[in-house]
Amino acid sequence: MATPEKAAAIAELTEKFRSSGAAVLTEYRGLTVSQLTQLRGSVREHATYAVVKNTLTKRAAAEAGIEGLDEHLVGPTAIAFVTGDPVEAAKGLRDFAKANPALVIKAGVLDGKPLSPEEITKLADLESREVLLAKLAGAMKANLSKAVYLFAAPLSQTARVVDALRAKVEEQGGPAPVAEASADAAPAEAAAEATTDAAEGGDDS
Repeated sequence: MATPEKAAAIAELTEKFRSSGAAVLTEYRGLTVSQLTQLRGSVREHATYAVVKNTLTKRAAAEAGIEGLDEHLVGPTAIAFVTGDPVEAAKGLRDFAKANPALVIKAGVLDGKPLSPEEITKLADLESREVLLAKLAGAMKANLSKAVYLFAAPLSQTARVVDALRAKVEEQGGPAPVAEASADAAPAEAAAEATTDAAEGGDDS
């Protein structure tokens, strides 16, 4: 390629590295055009899969501040530039490689940190962002329900105590208000007994 074309290609690759949250380096030797098209489709939602030239990619990675890929830039190379969920992108590549062993995952980078093939496999084994968010939402909802129950339980217990106290006061000294009854010794004993009765009775609801 002429120098202007090389410069344009390097600039494009540099921008891909900078705008991607992750990148996975692969060797596609032995894959057919049809298989490459299928692979692109399987990761399209989360990444773009592009065949690259090694020398230009080395320069682009250097300009983007990406380290750890140079030694793997040998042979027919293609890179999945991840702009979506890196877990889902890794799953797509892993699953395709299982079905098509000609695809070799050589290395990667996630948030600027190099990844080995084993680490990419571990990334693929994680749950997706959507699943984790759903579980977090479920946990928050469950905790909120528990909190509501804990707040509500003392209130219902208090209501039962007040009702029992009122009944005791009316039984022993007439329909006196709770505030007045609590000032006398006998109603005070009734309050203590009512509280004990309510506590022992538990929640019948």
